[in-house]
Amino acid sequence: MADIDVPIWAARLRVLRRGRLWSRRELGRRLADGADEATRDQLPAPEALSSMIQLWETGERRLDESHAELLCRAFGVDEADLFVGDAAGTTRWHYVTNIPLQSGMFSTEEEERTGRAIEAPQRADEGTVRYFRTLLDAYSRTDLRPGDLINALRPVFAGIEEFHRDASTPVRRAFLALAAENAELISRMHHEAGDPDGALTWSDEAIRDARETADALLEAYTLAQRGGLSDTPGAPGRLVDLAIAARERAELPPRMDALCRHHEAQGHALAGDVDMCHRRLEESAQSLEEPGDDPPYRFDCSAEAHNALCAGCLIDLGQAGGAIEILELGPPKEQPTYAIAYALARMAHAYADAHDRERSAETARQALALARRSGASRALRELARVQRPRQYAGHRRILL
Repeated sequence: MADIDVPIWAARLRVLRRGRLWSRRELGRRLADGADEATRDQLPAPEALSSMIQLWETGERRLDESHAELLCRAFGVDEADLFVGDAAGTTRWHYVTNIPLQSGMFSTEEEERTGRAIEAPQRADEGTVRYFRTLLDAYSRTDLRPGDLINALRPVFAGIEEFHRDASTPVRRAFLALAAENAELISRMHHEAGDPDGALTWSDEAIRDARETADALLEAYTLAQRGGLSDTPGAPGRLVDLAIAARERAELPPRMDALCRHHEAQGHALAGDVDMCHRRLEESAQSLEEPGDDPPYRFDCSAEAHNALCAGCLIDLGQAGGAIEILELGPPKEQPTYAIAYALARMAHAYADAHDRERSAETARQALALARRSGASRALRELARVQRPRQYAGHRRILL
């Protein structure tokens, strides 16, 4: 692995911070939270503290004892771990590649073996595949902001791409499949972050990689998820075609079949085809009730998610009353915060369409607070539609 241009201890600080998806400002806040009252009063203002952290990470300023102690508290490590000790190689390869370091998740041997494979991809083996799959699973949490996830997952994708190009044949296909899943997750995060072009670009990458694996089920999954980008620019008919193509690729497990029919229903709703939308929603509900194993991919096809999609379709069809009836069941508790923010924004939209201004305003306030906290730009875009309902009223009347 190439040498780095900062001291190992400084690189370690950056690697630890980035692995936790913390900005420098967030780390500064945690330093202040971990300090006693006297020490906290001596810390600089947030912006100055962020600048100080940057100087530490570039090695331009050394840590004093009090700041080192605060950093240990913030990261939950002892001083030996903070200042690297015998883990210089692990710090170096994470620093160079920007692949996040998950402290305590992997053994020293696993980290060293992965670092050697990064340096020479032909060394990659099934253990390297497991490392990256575990890492990808760790960043599929529901409490992370979409923008933070994009920043973490892009270097992971780049590392996986190197392996599926240069690794030996037995593991190359496994890396290719992992690249498709990673790209699909990045696509969804761009979608939630309000970047439709980025969402479509990464979705294209996911579909290409899935096709190269010759795994029909994986390809069907990426096509179905592309259909879920229903509020990105594009013709609704194209979304319907994608969902149908997904169903035609393979014999789908019930929950994946339900996912495809969900997204086809969304396309029909956007096109104003009431009958076909309702038919596909009914079929998706039937598929959810069928027994069968879930495929090993990341998607939510629970009854709660189904209800949210049904409500969204009804809003797009201008049927606010039906949407409200569904949405008032309450947002699913296990959903990511950005998904709950979007569900609340949709509810505010439905109330506005039903001319219930008071409940629309209150729900919009809740959605706005959650959207700002979770970086849910898609929810913010939906709230902007609530503020401009007359632009959409004529369109919805036509659909009815």
